[in-house]
Amino acid sequence: MRIATWNVNSITARLPRLLAWLESSGTDVLCVQETKCAEAAFPFEPLRELGYEAAVNATGRWNGVAVLSRVGLDEVVSGLPGGPDYDGDQEPRAIAATCGPVRVWSVYVPNGREIGHPHYDYKLRWLDTLREAVGEDAKGPRPFAVLGDFNVAPTDDDVWDRSRFDGLTHVTDKEREALAALRGAGLSDVVPRPLKYDHPFTYWDYRELCFPKNRGMRIDLVYGNGAFADAVGDAYVDREERKGKGASDHAPVVVDVQA
Repeated sequence: MRIATWNVNSITARLPRLLAWLESSGTDVLCVQETKCAEAAFPFEPLRELGYEAAVNATGRWNGVAVLSRVGLDEVVSGLPGGPDYDGDQEPRAIAATCGPVRVWSVYVPNGREIGHPHYDYKLRWLDTLREAVGEDAKGPRPFAVLGDFNVAPTDDDVWDRSRFDGLTHVTDKEREALAALRGAGLSDVVPRPLKYDHPFTYWDYRELCFPKNRGMRIDLVYGNGAFADAVGDAYVDREERKGKGASDHAPVVVDVQA
């Protein structure tokens, strides 16, 4: 099976590229983040024409997640059970589904905005709740993975220049400790191999020519349990999808598993 995760930064804006990529990549299951559309506006029909079912958690122009599958879509859980609110809103940032022999979560972790901002505390609470929510599946015998945009770079090597991030989110000890606690629930980081340069970044800001200069971050992650990690045959970042007009600022992370 080929399983991938991709923050598309608006599924409406990226739909032609998404459909073409699904056709060419041979992806069986795709976890999508930042759909930026209400569920009623989600492109179910063009995806169905390609053979993909879709489970969607999306409410409007911000956030939104989905799981696309051509190998079955069962046991769907929409939303993060017990997840914290932000300003009284239960944001659409998580969805889980069983796709054939594999169970996946597609997650879009809060950005955090600034250290000390209420959104930063919300991010830490959200990650803690995610750890609790996935604990049973993480320790279970079937292949299981949490995939998505975590908005945290796990190590200093996962940013192009650590000194540029002093005093900023995405690299703080508390965020990384929250990721470590998530891994401690029974998950491991499936690190993709680099297809170019020394490190497999997954996100490059649109500004200041960050992509051609490779000023990126690895914040789109795949955390799998033992059964999933043991089945991984290959993992890579498809940098080609970050190129050209109309690209998302994230590239897909692709994992091949023998499941």
